[in-house]
Amino acid sequence: MVAGAAGQRLGREFRWLWAAYAVSVCGTRLAFDALPLIAVLVLDVGPAEVSALAATGLAVGAAVAVPLGPWVEFRRKRPVMIGTDLLRAGALLTVPVAYALDLLSFPQLLLVSVVVAAADITFGAASGAFLKSLVPPEHLLAANGRFEATNWTATMLGPPLGGAAIGLLGPVVTLVTDAVSYLLSATALRAIGDTERSAERLAERPSTRPAHPGEAPAEGAPADGTPPEPAAPRLRARDLLDGWRYILTSPALRPLFLNTILVNGLIMATAPLLLVLMVGELGFTPWQYGLAFALPCVGGLIGSRLARRLVARHGQHRVLLATGALRACWPVGLAFIHPGVTGLVLVMAVELGLITCMGVFNPVMATYRLDETPPDRVARTLSAWSVTSKLTIAALTALWGLLAAVTDPRTAVAAAGALMLATPLLLPHHRPERPAPKDDTAELKG
Repeated sequence: MVAGAAGQRLGREFRWLWAAYAVSVCGTRLAFDALPLIAVLVLDVGPAEVSALAATGLAVGAAVAVPLGPWVEFRRKRPVMIGTDLLRAGALLTVPVAYALDLLSFPQLLLVSVVVAAADITFGAASGAFLKSLVPPEHLLAANGRFEATNWTATMLGPPLGGAAIGLLGPVVTLVTDAVSYLLSATALRAIGDTERSAERLAERPSTRPAHPGEAPAEGAPADGTPPEPAAPRLRARDLLDGWRYILTSPALRPLFLNTILVNGLIMATAPLLLVLMVGELGFTPWQYGLAFALPCVGGLIGSRLARRLVARHGQHRVLLATGALRACWPVGLAFIHPGVTGLVLVMAVELGLITCMGVFNPVMATYRLDETPPDRVARTLSAWSVTSKLTIAALTALWGLLAAVTDPRTAVAAAGALMLATPLLLPHHRPERPAPKDDTAELKG
């Protein structure tokens, strides 16, 4: 009854958006590590090429996405989301086609990973802005909680099912499924209808104008000051940094940005090291390794369901601080992994604690971030956030790989866990008062 009532409050348009997210995230989790697996199973590449595939997709894809945040800001978000869904589907489908024709190559996998990474960032920036325009502020946490629960459900079920599908049907089947999921997502987004306010109407507010103070109106702009069509603003070098400029000058967002970027980077940097440690050195089987990280995802479901209740009882900022600090306490326990059943239980317990805290923290953080970002800056802010996250993950993954090579995987995992313990210092311990309307963040563009 509660879920049904919440669904009615969020509205039909949100349910289609949620359906689009659900089908695409399920396809992505089914195809977890599909490109590296294809590289190994079909092209017989080594560890260096697999690492290069992962790092290149993140780094180059993020670099390509840098100018897309400002570009997306002044476009209708739903067509951008549909376009990126179709782009990802098309890029992924080239792999099974090339495989069937015996033309698959490693450079093609690199190119596909770059295209998908750039499209992921662009979609995320557009969808965050679209969500804020679609859902009333008081229901944003409920909406983000649904996304979080869906993500952890797909993460829990997708990789094991995807692995089984590869074993039964071949190496490219999950990639085809992922591509189809993006096509279904685009179909669901089309079903929302054109409810989004146009970029022209958004731009009627002074803070949304793309011009910098003192800059002449764009050529062809109407004499009454109404901004031109969304495609008219020309991107300048300084426009590319707008998202970062806003984040780093915001007392509310800057500490949260630094915290989440570092925490996510350290978690992802240790993922390949844990694979080497558990499977390569401690003798765990692949299914045990998969179970150790899939089963604790139930904590994400629990956390995402608790988020609204905890915020209602303790307040958004207090929950953000508490769960942000608690999630940093768990990873250091992974340094004590040992062989056998008790070692497997240790990994599951650590991951369950970490993921449960993240299940609460992530939707609260996403809501806090949207609350603190003006509607006309959401796409640029989310794009800058995502680009930085992916670049940081790529850099830390490479750095921790070198550390593990110099020492050993356990030492590198322990170092990451110890560093994580300091990350709560970067959380926004005091929520600054929001500026008055006359001091809108449009002044930051000057």
